[in-house]
Amino acid sequence: MAGDGDESPGPPGKIRSKRIFINYLDSFVARYVGKYFSNAVVGSSLEDQREDEEQNEEEATSAKSVPMVKGKYQVVGTLKNPEEKKPDFAFEVFTYDTHDQLFEYLQECDIIIYNITEAAEQIEEASWAVSALHSDLDNFESPKIFILLSTIMTWAQTKPVDPEDPEAAFTEDDYRKRKSHTNFKDHLSLEKLVVKNGKTKKKKFTTYVVAVGVVYGMDESVFHFFFKEAWLGLNPTIPCFGDGKNVIPTIHVNDLASVLQNITEHKPKTYYILALDDSKHTLKDIVKAISKLGPGKIQHIPKADGLLNNELTQSDFDHLLVNLTMEAFFIKENFNIHWVAESGIVENIQTLFKEFKQSRGLMPLKIAIFGPPGVGKTSVAEKLAKHYKLHHIKIKDVINEAIADLELRTTLPDAEEVEEAEEEDDEGETDGDPQELLDHVRENMGQSNGRLDDMYIIRFIKKKLLSMPCQNQGFILDGFPKSYLQTKELFGAEEEEEEEGGMNKLPQYDKAITPEHVFALDVSDEFLKQRILNLPESVVVGTHYTQERFLRHLAQYRELNTEDETLLNYFDEIEIHPTHIDVSHDNDAENTPVVQQIIQMVGKAKNYGPTAEELKELQRKEADERLARESAERAEQERREAEETAEKLARWEEWNKRLEEVKKQEQEFLEAHSIPLRNYLMQHVMPTLTQGLIECCKVRPDDPVDFLVRTFHPLCPIIKQNNKSPLYSIDDFMQSVHQHRSR
Repeated sequence: MAGDGDESPGPPGKIRSKRIFINYLDSFVARYVGKYFSNAVVGSSLEDQREDEEQNEEEATSAKSVPMVKGKYQVVGTLKNPEEKKPDFAFEVFTYDTHDQLFEYLQECDIIIYNITEAAEQIEEASWAVSALHSDLDNFESPKIFILLSTIMTWAQTKPVDPEDPEAAFTEDDYRKRKSHTNFKDHLSLEKLVVKNGKTKKKKFTTYVVAVGVVYGMDESVFHFFFKEAWLGLNPTIPCFGDGKNVIPTIHVNDLASVLQNITEHKPKTYYILALDDSKHTLKDIVKAISKLGPGKIQHIPKADGLLNNELTQSDFDHLLVNLTMEAFFIKENFNIHWVAESGIVENIQTLFKEFKQSRGLMPLKIAIFGPPGVGKTSVAEKLAKHYKLHHIKIKDVINEAIADLELRTTLPDAEEVEEAEEEDDEGETDGDPQELLDHVRENMGQSNGRLDDMYIIRFIKKKLLSMPCQNQGFILDGFPKSYLQTKELFGAEEEEEEEGGMNKLPQYDKAITPEHVFALDVSDEFLKQRILNLPESVVVGTHYTQERFLRHLAQYRELNTEDETLLNYFDEIEIHPTHIDVSHDNDAENTPVVQQIIQMVGKAKNYGPTAEELKELQRKEADERLARESAERAEQERREAEETAEKLARWEEWNKRLEEVKKQEQEFLEAHSIPLRNYLMQHVMPTLTQGLIECCKVRPDDPVDFLVRTFHPLCPIIKQNNKSPLYSIDDFMQSVHQHRSR
């Protein structure tokens, strides 16, 4: 709350905590700045780094009388993606619908940092925030600091300080002369507004503008494209836009965080501060250094081609093409910064490589598959290499590649050969004279009927495993080493002099190339013989699976790996214990169960996953499958509808047919049952009724029906006897009939 920021003196020796607001905590810069502040101690940048022992003793003495309670920073802020979970370092995350709600949150904070280097859409909100806070400064319960993280792109079009020396560096003192890049004019306008609003009541509301160089480090942001290209190693070169001679001011993200802490604690009188390291590296220098993560070579491409890259935003591209020579004198002379990379990217590139891999979880996966010939090592390795995107290391391929490389190097011009040799020296690798080595290899192969001695094979394989692709993504060893001695020679490291008490010390081995997962495929010789005998002739021709060659290779393998000494013993000695998998129960020629078992043991891949091209291919396949599925569903739906329509028509016809049949039967039934009645009527009723009707026509009585009843009914005598009235109705007649029957 606002009260938490009260600067009224507390207990002696206590430093209160401070609440710091940072917008978009899930962005690159804010994420690491927030982490830095969450672990920082309030006031730590004010401590003198050069304390001598006497000062330490004095502080220790005073600490006994007055205990020091150090305050922490409470990091709060907003998220760019509201669906993201709250960062671990954040004390609280704000969500709001109106500016009034956000303003209430900002009032509770001691320090407000708005980062517009990565999100231009935040310029409007930052402008509103600094104006609203400035308007309300009389109501502040404690002083507040507003820091705008802007970009050196607001200097991009600034004229040189010295026209005669275009490379003369800009400093903070030149900030009034700055002219922005066309795409960053809104950034410049906001910078001016922030500086202006901090000049009213400095004790209550202080504002700073920090012009930040291109930020690098950790999982990378603007330079991520180059790091990813180098790590993947899909292309032989890394692209460099234009001639690459433009100087790019830079700063490590953790050094930027340290600068911000110093600003909040030193509260300098300077309102405009440059946050840069000491480097004056060009784009070419930077890309060349990053390329060492992969192929080690760069290729200059037209600037226009960079705009076609989907992985670079317009802002990224503008930053990569900026050309500014700048010096951040103020922070170096006045701040206490524990630099991570003061000298810049090039000099600290190996540290940046480690940060990049660790931050993104890009760890090499190193696997070795061992077993007798014919057990299925290659098929298993191929499937694992495809699943994990690893490099499949096979002896024949490595030897051919090494010889081709030696042949190429012997044909290079002297200048290129010297440059390549220097690069290998930088990496700690050298093969000496390539022509001499190539001659030795050819001579050895000629003497051994096309085979190479172990010393050359081990040399080539070790170089392959130490190559950047294998060190980045990882590898799967298949078919080599074959014996204990080969294994020890390949992975073992030079033993250092044993110290006292070092009897139980593990053997030294090269951790960079030694597999972390070792699998042994176990099976009996009889099972292997039966498997090879059952192989189709088309598979056997031209391979070592012919019966004679297979039996010879199997015998050699068993000879090199006896019960007392196998290549697996070496891994046990260095405590990388192999996992044994019995494949004798698996009748699948593709070894699918074995592959699935290994994947379950190894776990998830530690790489980028699908590349952009692979994602497009997957999306295309998914789209094709979806269209085919939808087409099949439509066809099935149409088929079902046609069947239902045909079935309805058939049922309708059947119903009509049955209805006609029912009508016919009903007609026949009525006709059949009406014949007796008709006969009866014709015989007993119609003659009498006809006679009566004739008589009725002759007499023409007033009531014809009563006349017919009186004249022709069998009970007429009774009626006549009981009739006492000239008018005798039908109802009277029926009543008389019922009386007669009751008797």
